[in-house]
Amino acid sequence: MQESKLLEINGLNIHFSSFDKKTEAVRGISFCLKKGETLGIVGESGSGKSVTALSVLGLLPPSGNVGGGEIIFHKKDGSDIDLATAEKRELQRVRGSEIGMVFQEPMSSLNPVFSCGEQVAEAILSNQKTNKAAAKKQVLNLFEKVKLKDPARIYSAYPHQLSGGQRQRVMIAMAISNNPSLLIADEPTSALDVTVQKSILQLMKELKKEWGGATIFISHDLGVIAEIADRVLVMKAGKIVEEGSVEAIFKQPKHAYTRELLGDFSLQSSVSSPQSSRQSSVHSPQSGLQSSIGSPQSGLQSSIGSPQSSRQSSIGSPQSSRQSSIGSRQTTAEKLENGDVGQKKKEAVLVVKNLRAWFPKKKNFFGKILTHVKAVDDVSFEIFAGETLGIVGESGSGKSTLAKTILHLHLPGGGEIIYDGKKLNELPEKKWKNLRKDLQVIFQDPYASLNPRMMIGPAIMEPMKVHGIGQNDGERKGRAFELLETVGLEAAHFWRFPNEFSGGQRQRICIARALALEPRFVICDECVSALDVTVQRKVLDLLKKLQKERNLTYIFISHDLSVVRQISDRTLVMKDGKIVEIGETEEIYRHPKEAYTRGLLEAVPKMF
Repeated sequence: MQESKLLEINGLNIHFSSFDKKTEAVRGISFCLKKGETLGIVGESGSGKSVTALSVLGLLPPSGNVGGGEIIFHKKDGSDIDLATAEKRELQRVRGSEIGMVFQEPMSSLNPVFSCGEQVAEAILSNQKTNKAAAKKQVLNLFEKVKLKDPARIYSAYPHQLSGGQRQRVMIAMAISNNPSLLIADEPTSALDVTVQKSILQLMKELKKEWGGATIFISHDLGVIAEIADRVLVMKAGKIVEEGSVEAIFKQPKHAYTRELLGDFSLQSSVSSPQSSRQSSVHSPQSGLQSSIGSPQSGLQSSIGSPQSSRQSSIGSPQSSRQSSIGSRQTTAEKLENGDVGQKKKEAVLVVKNLRAWFPKKKNFFGKILTHVKAVDDVSFEIFAGETLGIVGESGSGKSTLAKTILHLHLPGGGEIIYDGKKLNELPEKKWKNLRKDLQVIFQDPYASLNPRMMIGPAIMEPMKVHGIGQNDGERKGRAFELLETVGLEAAHFWRFPNEFSGGQRQRICIARALALEPRFVICDECVSALDVTVQRKVLDLLKKLQKERNLTYIFISHDLSVVRQISDRTLVMKDGKIVEIGETEEIYRHPKEAYTRGLLEAVPKMF
């Protein structure tokens, strides 16, 4: 690693103005980044991670302002530029050619009216002296590098035709297209399944060696940070609370907040791996704590409780952290036997039979479809009232398409969907209104799910008004206040717009909106993928609490295997539109039968 500095941030202050209120998002932070170094930034949602990254590129929203400090960037030609005070033209020359960025939400970062290939080619043509044919060839090579299947199809595809993970890989291809000196990656693997995540992390390591530049890697996944970063910054409430090497931070954290993050990650990781890792991190309290966090006295005492009580209640018993973070899980059979979810539990609330959702892939001159993309191909399963069915699989395996087809957001091409005794694919559109109230979804991309021109309070009230919940707007407003506080936000946030929140905060807003209609069945499509481990645990706690209180039924889609294991009674594994394995969650995680399932489990990033 070269010792010369690439980026220096000195005393940076950033604030946001909303009406007559001023919010300090970043408070006097200072750090430097050397060439060839990968700096990881961690912290809870709203801690200032993404705002810091946006300020480097001069992409703060209109309400955001740099209130002081320097952002000194050392360019390829040897000159320096203060990005905090640079003019727009100077910043435009730096973006793309000198600094590339992978944003957290790819759907809102890609232009919906241009194909994905055209957008990456445009970035190349804007910064390199080349022609369209050469640019297209370069784009196809980049798509292969980031492990996109069928690069030619992806080149011609529009963003809405791709899965969330595929869109994220297009963004990564665009960011590295001009070999920038600095790559800022804001949650670049948050939408990716573990196997693709592993390949992307390996790719970024290889690219780092090739270009000799540096990377700022922002993530709420501490396992990912431990795998890719050389040095770590821990942020809380706009300040840097701790800084050091990966080994020092993860093994011997000094700040109580860092210890809290690591404690939450340790609880989560104890349920993320197969039987071998569970034995080391759960069944053996001492070895599990030492290997994941450092010595037993490195901070768990202050962040979780006394060593004795914490280790016994959270990690020491075979029930382990699953009780402390979400409550102990019962198998579906045990719930049926004990009658914990009522008399209707023995009847399937949702039955899917031979469901098919195919999309045209190639047409001839006359418009006849020659080949299809079999997104969902002959899928059958059932789910009981009060149960949580987890769905895992690689990006593009058909998880989200399956969810949308169940909700009739995609029309099925064959098969049956039976909900509460009603055949949904035979139901007239007029009768769908009442079902929309019962069947809710929390989408993967929170920013694309919210109207940017509508304050979040009215956005939560709108579905209540449509479905006649609450006698008047005053009552609905009061309920919106309660929902915001329920998901960990403040009632005062009612009057703010979506762009004034972090990605994790926007995800919680979407959860509040879905709960506003008091649904019976909720499909959670990557609903905690944008959240840090601390908030993620709280949201999972909330979902389990609501499920118990209201007898909710969940389909929980996620690429994060540890999350699915924490919350699901049964798990369904998908690959190429088909079910490859389904069964009790613990059985699948302890004794996976299929090689594909074992590969998913082995790809989960480990701390050390």
